[in-house]
Amino acid sequence: MQDCIRSIEAQTYKNYEVIIVDGESNDGTRAILDELKSPFRAIIEQDEGVYDAMNKGIKAAKGEWLYFMGADDQLYSETTLSDIFNKDISQDTALVIGSIVYNYTADDSKFVKKNDGVFQPRWSSKLWIKNTVHHQGVFYRRYLFDNSGYDTKYKVLGDYDFNLRLYKTGTKADVIETIIAKCGTSGISKDYNWKLYRQEIALKAQYSNPLCRPLLYGLGVAKYLVKKII
Repeated sequence: MQDCIRSIEAQTYKNYEVIIVDGESNDGTRAILDELKSPFRAIIEQDEGVYDAMNKGIKAAKGEWLYFMGADDQLYSETTLSDIFNKDISQDTALVIGSIVYNYTADDSKFVKKNDGVFQPRWSSKLWIKNTVHHQGVFYRRYLFDNSGYDTKYKVLGDYDFNLRLYKTGTKADVIETIIAKCGTSGISKDYNWKLYRQEIALKAQYSNPLCRPLLYGLGVAKYLVKKII
């Protein structure tokens, strides 16, 4: 967490607030949080998972744009926020999407290590095939969450579900040639188990024609087998 905090404090752009949501962890995090001062503030209480915690942060946020980080993530450079917010962003742009780079190790999956760990996003129909947008590569307009936040029934893919909803309704996104963050590889979405793919199939089916469900199921099984075999 400390590297994450330092990467935020080092930003040349200073017009931000940071809300840290901690589910009453007992790993020493509380001592770090107690030392923080404005613009950092903490919400320390039990939650029902990562997306419930994010929804609490959304409700507490006051800014026009929202961005989500995990404790093992870092902003890519000291000018990351300046590079984005010192430029004119069209009023009809609801998302700004950039790349991320994984802090991978030799033991990580080849899918994480490909392209030297750089995950390059796409805001296109490919989103229906796989998650082509990394959560730590996205800045969201605050109003996108006014009617609903992350669906907490999706314990691993709540952000993918939210992005599919936005894409289906034609939400405008700007995809930029900028690396936003350096990300750890220990997150729950990097554990390629069948539960993850069942969740992906379920959320795609929710927004698709019922006739497509057998195809979605077959695609999910194929992706799972590929990740397990390779």
